[in-house]
Amino acid sequence: MDCIFCKIASKEIPSKIVFENERIIAFEDINPKAPTHILIIPKKHIPYIAEIKKEDIPLVGELIYVARKIAEEKELDKDGYRLVFNNGKNAGQEVFHIHLHLLGGRKFGWPPG
Repeated sequence: MDCIFCKIASKEIPSKIVFENERIIAFEDINPKAPTHILIIPKKHIPYIAEIKKEDIPLVGELIYVARKIAEEKELDKDGYRLVFNNGKNAGQEVFHIHLHLLGGRKFGWPPG
């Protein structure tokens, strides 16, 4: 498979890992859009949100839980943070392996881009 996130998860490509367990890995984005920009991904390759299966529901929930824990560790919970899933090319998805962006450390505008 030629998925960059799968290669990061399998340690073929180095990254600044901030969290890892048997199902999930989280690492710093190499092109950050905020002072804190962490990507949280399942180790299981799921290209799009539309391909999430019923048995993946606990895994996707765990992505959000892990984001919350990282936000607390980085003290982002005090002033707020943003969680973003981009799904598909028009939404800005560049790597076709679902991933949750954790962004914090600055004020965000609304509506987003």
